[in-house]
Amino acid sequence: MKVKVMLGELIKARGISLNELSHKTGVRRAALSELANEKRENINFKHIEEIADALDITDIREIITLIDED
Repeated sequence: MKVKVMLGELIKARGISLNELSHKTGVRRAALSELANEKRENINFKHIEEIADALDITDIREIITLIDED
């Protein structure tokens, strides 16, 4: 199993840019870009909280999910 951050899909669906999200969350754009492009090995859960707050998300499954690597 692997944790997948679905930030790329979220920002497309919400019509928000990484720059806008960075401004709303206080999270560096580079960190958001790495999450959106699945380039980040470690997840900072404070960033996930900030993203959820900025996008009015109450269900963590909208941001992260588990996928089977097989």
